[in-house]
Amino acid sequence: MAGGKQTPRQKMINLMYLVFIAMMALNMSKEVLTAFGLMNEKFEDANTNAQGTNEFLLTALAGKAEDEPARYTEPYEKALKVQKLTTEFYGYIGSLKGDATKGFTNDPETNKLPYEQMDKGQEIDYGWFEKDGLSAKGKEIISRFEKYRNDFKAIIGNDVTYKFLLENIDKKFNTNPVKNKDKQDVEYLDYHFKGYPAVASMAYLSSLQNDAKVLEREAYDLFLGNSLKQAASMKNYQAMVIPDKAVYYQGEAIKYKVVLGRYDNSTVPTSVVVNGSTIPQSRIKAGQVEGTSVASGLGEHKFTGKFTFMEDGKPVVVDILNSNYVVVSRPSSATISADKMNVVYVGLDNPISITVEGITSDKVSATVNNGTLTKVGNGKYMLKPGSGRELVVTATGTMPDGKAITSKQAFRIKNIPRPSGKIRGESDAKGPASNLADVKVTAVMEDFDFPISLRVTQFTIIFPGMGSEVVTGGGSLPASAQMKASRLRPGDVVRITNIKAKLEGAPSTVIVKDPTSATFTIQ
Repeated sequence: MAGGKQTPRQKMINLMYLVFIAMMALNMSKEVLTAFGLMNEKFEDANTNAQGTNEFLLTALAGKAEDEPARYTEPYEKALKVQKLTTEFYGYIGSLKGDATKGFTNDPETNKLPYEQMDKGQEIDYGWFEKDGLSAKGKEIISRFEKYRNDFKAIIGNDVTYKFLLENIDKKFNTNPVKNKDKQDVEYLDYHFKGYPAVASMAYLSSLQNDAKVLEREAYDLFLGNSLKQAASMKNYQAMVIPDKAVYYQGEAIKYKVVLGRYDNSTVPTSVVVNGSTIPQSRIKAGQVEGTSVASGLGEHKFTGKFTFMEDGKPVVVDILNSNYVVVSRPSSATISADKMNVVYVGLDNPISITVEGITSDKVSATVNNGTLTKVGNGKYMLKPGSGRELVVTATGTMPDGKAITSKQAFRIKNIPRPSGKIRGESDAKGPASNLADVKVTAVMEDFDFPISLRVTQFTIIFPGMGSEVVTGGGSLPASAQMKASRLRPGDVVRITNIKAKLEGAPSTVIVKDPTSATFTIQ
């Protein structure tokens, strides 16, 4: 259109062409502005739903704290602090949205802001920034973000159980400079707000409010599943000395291991003392200690000592308890040991080995004072404990000269450990919402030495933003729950809690702890 002499008609055509291009750009700009407004509405709806979900979880946590104060009082107190902090910060972000909407009023017919007119962000550009830096208001915003982040982390603490939540806090509210497309560092507020339309800034602030609500919900979820934290805490471990056998002859070398009830490569003590002797660090490996001693002195002897760990920068001492051995003269004792450690479980057939050195198994008899003991093979028995916390097995062997040798061994009686709740065979399942109609909720014993079968009788399913339902049995969901499932969207997390289960084939007196919760993430 440039160069050469143009006729009046050609000039008119060129002018109309420029007007046409400008009109197209204007229409596209209006569409983009409207899209930001609609996005803001979506975030605000999500924030409303998140508020309802968080209130439900906090109420559930309050009930747990009332029913089990020793376990849930501390998590509930933390939850109240998180709620107060989130509410204040959510309101502060809401006040910042006032800078984006200043000068605009809702349309009386649609009750919505005029998104197509919100193409400038003067209030933010001139209120949050000055020259090439931040204004006093901008510096205040960064300070408030940092305070929220630090206060949240202080409430949560440094426990490794909350590691992913601490990482999310830093990720979602990181105010460090951001690299632009030219790989140049740009200040956080400059990168996200400066020069943007007011409607875009409003939508981004609504997304930050949503991030705060999501973090609040994640904290409540962790507090409700606080048994995971307690399982990881050194204060809840018990140290045990496990000898290679329970009875020794005088002068015989004793081989034993000092272990924790649950241990892994991250569970390494700073020091271990057994019977007054400090174990060298070279023998401390992956939460267990290998040691040796010499059997001397007839009779029963106890292992005493302590494990010392560092937790949250402070030493935590775990005493060695309930660990002993017996020294006898040759060959005057029976060796009695549980094939699955010195613990027997209520409601199960516990395999027990009973032998007397130098005496054949047909010359050995055994009884139990609390439960039933059935012989199933040479030196092999099945022990079904009765009620109470302990039982004693008595073994009697007849020597070739007719003399009898009698030994007793006490066993701790324990309930079956807490099962793991599963949905579609997974603790954290993922899939489309349609899968929820047919998935099965089950309970399994993980890392448990006994083959047992559990039957789920009831569970509660919690839909984000839609409340919860109690379902009987582990089958498909009722129609009301399926309707809620059909309204779920990708990213929604459905929680299966308050699972009830029974041990197949066991009497009603056998108590099974409620299985852990499970989740189903919509994809």
